[in-house]
Amino acid sequence: MSGLAVMHLKYPSLLQFDRDCVKNKETLVNYLEYVEIDPKGNKKYVNNWITDIKLTRENVAKVMRGGRARWEIENETFNTLKTQGYHLEHNYGHGEQHLATNLACLTFTAFLINQIEQLACKFFQQALEAKKSKKALWLGIRGLFDWFVIDNWEDVYTAIIGGRSVSLKHLVVDTT
Repeated sequence: MSGLAVMHLKYPSLLQFDRDCVKNKETLVNYLEYVEIDPKGNKKYVNNWITDIKLTRENVAKVMRGGRARWEIENETFNTLKTQGYHLEHNYGHGEQHLATNLACLTFTAFLINQIEQLACKFFQQALEAKKSKKALWLGIRGLFDWFVIDNWEDVYTAIIGGRSVSLKHLVVDTT
């Protein structure tokens, strides 16, 4: 993922939307269907959206492009959260005291911090270049955490970039 999207939803949950619909019996929405057809007449892309934005001839293409872009950003973000070590595929649910929701929020926070680090940290970028893939980098970092006391991220990335852990202190295992 190379970008970050911050979005605001009028109704962050369908539950709140449903509650408002019950209160306001006349909640109206607009339906937009987009079908892209290739020169041979085959459907190339089909999608549809429901919105409270009033659709006109002047804005319908812009609304469609915005909806399509938002879907792409969301799809790429959730794919990353499911497949690149965040384990968001687990069903967090809501739990009795919202613990699972808090864990999901912490996962999103970790993802945000990681995105900022990937874009702004020269040591991270050099370590990624040294390891050739994010998966190899994460495994290297995990290995360092297994064997060394980590005082700061710069030492971790320097160890990965240089291929050695000279600056890291070995863990002292209490065998009593």
